[in-house]
Amino acid sequence: MALPQPEQQPAPPPLTPEQLTAIKEAERKQKVIIASVIAAVVLILALLGVAIYFLLQPDTPTDKIRDVFIIVVALETLVIGVALIVLIIQLASLINLLQNEVRPILQATSETVNTLRGTAEFLGENVVEPVVKLNGYLAGLKRMLELLGIKPK
Repeated sequence: MALPQPEQQPAPPPLTPEQLTAIKEAERKQKVIIASVIAAVVLILALLGVAIYFLLQPDTPTDKIRDVFIIVVALETLVIGVALIVLIIQLASLINLLQNEVRPILQATSETVNTLRGTAEFLGENVVEPVVKLNGYLAGLKRMLELLGIKPK
């Protein structure tokens, strides 16, 4: 018995030079972004270390630094508030999309399913049922002819 051969999928067409350059450009941009993020994290950690070093010095004016950090935290809270407002607006837009575009599609799909259900019932009653009855009658007739000896088994 021969083993079934796996279907050979056709090889994808070779990439054009424009596609190759686009892929290389995307990879280069991704590498630049990763390097930039790593450099930013290292820079932030270095600045944090320097800030901690200078804050631990005995003659550091910590009250002014505290005031600056309070202002920075207030600005950050303002930015977070704006981001939350934008998020709420986007959520309202999503709800509007769901109510006005997705719901009618679901209703049309439901109507289509109901139509198909009705069609299947109609075919079952008017096509399949008579054929099944005819097959039953023919099987009974065949058996009767076999019993009477008119038709051999």
